[in-house]
Amino acid sequence: MLFNSPEFVVFFLLVYCLYLGLSFRLQNYMLLVVSYIFYGWWDARFLFLVALSTTIDFWVGLMIENGRLQLRQWLMPAAFFVLSAVIFLGLDWTGLPALGSGYPDLGRLLNIRMLALSLAGSVAFVVLISAVFSTLSRMKDEGRRRFRCLLVSLITQLGLLAVFKYFNFFVDSLSAALAGVGIESSPLHLNIVLPVGISFYTFQSLSYTIDIYRRQFKPTDRFSDFALFVAYFPQLQAGPIERGRHIIPQLARPRTLTIEQTSRGLYLIVLGFFKKVAIADGVSPVVDHIFGSSGRVTWIDVVAASALFAVQIYCDFSGYTDIARGISKMLGINMIVNFNQPYFATNPQDFWRRWHISLSTWLRDYLYVPLGGNQGGLAFICRNLMITMMLGGLWHGASWNFVLWGFYQGAALCVYRIWSEYRGKPAPVVGSELGLSAGHIVRRLLASAGFLIVVCYGWLLFRAHSFAQIVNFTSLLISDFGDLDYGGRAPRLSALFGMALLLAMEIVQYWKADPCFYQRFPVPIRGFLIAAMIAITLMGMSNEPAQFIYFQF
Repeated sequence: MLFNSPEFVVFFLLVYCLYLGLSFRLQNYMLLVVSYIFYGWWDARFLFLVALSTTIDFWVGLMIENGRLQLRQWLMPAAFFVLSAVIFLGLDWTGLPALGSGYPDLGRLLNIRMLALSLAGSVAFVVLISAVFSTLSRMKDEGRRRFRCLLVSLITQLGLLAVFKYFNFFVDSLSAALAGVGIESSPLHLNIVLPVGISFYTFQSLSYTIDIYRRQFKPTDRFSDFALFVAYFPQLQAGPIERGRHIIPQLARPRTLTIEQTSRGLYLIVLGFFKKVAIADGVSPVVDHIFGSSGRVTWIDVVAASALFAVQIYCDFSGYTDIARGISKMLGINMIVNFNQPYFATNPQDFWRRWHISLSTWLRDYLYVPLGGNQGGLAFICRNLMITMMLGGLWHGASWNFVLWGFYQGAALCVYRIWSEYRGKPAPVVGSELGLSAGHIVRRLLASAGFLIVVCYGWLLFRAHSFAQIVNFTSLLISDFGDLDYGGRAPRLSALFGMALLLAMEIVQYWKADPCFYQRFPVPIRGFLIAAMIAITLMGMSNEPAQFIYFQF
């Protein structure tokens, strides 16, 4: 179910009206149920993976902290896991017709063989994992016990990613490497689709167990709260990647909904739809046409495609985040700010403090710091940066162009780090332009424009279909200055008007350093701003809602 679809509008209105009339505990239970419905709308079978991830890490968190599981802490998750296996794997959901198109095929839906296999397999798994935890609980060395419990979480979450996202990529890469030395092979491929959001909820769940292992957070003993933390529908499919210490305390206490929260949430939703529908979907035809072209592509085509894709991916992804944060704010739950005007960054370090903040901080806290972080010499720091960013690139997709994009980002960070060391000046921080003269701010904006060229070439690596296309487009940037030729396709008016309005809004927000700057405007101006975003969004709407880019990761 896409945010920008009529089904979701009806879904959320029903959820919100019901939510307002419930106590906070019933609100949590309802949110958990509707979160599973929301995800299962795409494919109910993959809800089993969410249930597996949830069950294991709930147990792991308690085992790390307490060294044992109480009966109630074991029983409810075990029953939930077995029931999930029976419902999501045992039933053949293809037997259900499309909404309003007829009656379900009960003979196809109720497959006795699959029901029996899913029940037996899930019970056997619960017995096995219980035996593992029982063995770990008897270990006398607390440090070793805690670490081995954490390993259970790491193996589970990374194992899900390895099988469902990276298996075919690794097999193909190994086969290509063997072919390079004259060894022929017949690689085994898994005929499975990539589950939506798996990169997000596995990382989110991992952050919970790692924080408990580091004694930065106490585990919750309410399974329903943890299950909602993992599956919370506004951010389940494409983030932000939240932390347990931020979200779970909000789920554990009553939430007071205010008019200010509601108005702020509605503004974020309107802003998100404006970015996604009016701008991202508006420039998408041009980007797709150039990157998908089999004919002659010129220098100006590549420049236009790279620049417009920079606009598209920012408006698409930050638009999704704005909608998710707006929905969550209307439900009384505050989520992390995931973007802070990244294209105003003046250097790579500043960019990664502003772009996809939940992922960049995750990579910093759980990968870069354990590798050694900023400790040691410059070569050691650069090694850590390269490993972190290349794995961060691989997180985005099982393809070598994402690894190359990560290498490019890591190299940019290393060059800037080396330059900063020898220059002897610390990197500027977000908001450091406050109190400076207008001339200094203009110079910073010019520096941002210069660095944006570096960013846009990185997006070319990110968006390209293959190495051959990267080489071709890069050579065109260097040597070909032909005429503009889009095959008759140009950005729609909604994209042009939308980019102009968004740029003006971003500049004002940057100048004021206030994400809620619009609330300081007089009511007529505020109303005009929102009306303009809605009008441009409606101008850019199509009959078929376009999927968000980050759903593929």
